Amino acid sequence: MIDGKTETGNKLAGAYCNRGRGLTEKRQLDGAQTDLNKAIRLDPAYPCAYTNRGRVYALKRDFDHALADYDEAVRIEPTFALAYNNRGDAWLGKGDIDRALADFNAAIKYNPSLAIAYGNRGYAYQRRRDMAHALADYTMQIKLRPDLLAYINRGNVYRDTEQLDRAAADYGEAARIAPTDARGWRNRGMIRLYQGDNKGGLADYDKALQYDPADAYSWNNRAQAKLRLGDKAGAIADFKKALEISPGLSVVIARR
Repeated sequence: MIDGKTETGNKLAGAYCNRGRGLTEKRQLDGAQTDLNKAIRLDPAYPCAYTNRGRVYALKRDFDHALADYDEAVRIEPTFALAYNNRGDAWLGKGDIDRALADFNAAIKYNPSLAIAYGNRGYAYQRRRDMAHALADYTMQIKLRPDLLAYINRGNVYRDTEQLDRAAADYGEAARIAPTDARGWRNRGMIRLYQGDNKGGLADYDKALQYDPADAYSWNNRAQAKLRLGDKAGAIADFKKALEISPGLSVVIARR
């Protein structure tokens, strides 16, 4: 549609907006911004284009320009839940948790099924150490749209409130959903080592290192498991690998 120049006006703006969003997902941010600039020039009252460009700015850590675009999106469309959610995320990036929470509340008010808004609000509560509200929001996010990060984040709340069996269950679910992502494996491995399940911890760190061999903490923690199981040579090799990756690492079981 764009290259063939078969559309003009609002339809062409929509095409640029869609392509810009696709480029954003591929993290081709400069190309995405170019397309979204064109979309806004063609249709200055297009709230999705401002929201998408705001996300590009946020990914570039340019939170002031991101906020300006989200402000314009909600000015044009005051009930645009995703714009409120994204603006809240930008406020979090600037460290303003109060404003972030206000925007996440608005996003949920206008779209109670917007799973990401619950996840983001849960993270804001977690940063405040309000674990009860964080847990409730992550649970709602999982109910609406379960994904890797939702389970990891809820697992972290369970871990930090010493509900280790529940933490291990959530990390295990993260590993089931995304088996080639190391985060579920290494977080569950850490819990298993805390609980004295050295064989289980070793198995989880084997998986974690299969998918992320550059993580020094996983090498360190697998070394701890091997040491407990009597494999001193294997432990020394893993400790050496951990220190090779991160020379300043303290060789103890590290919470991540």
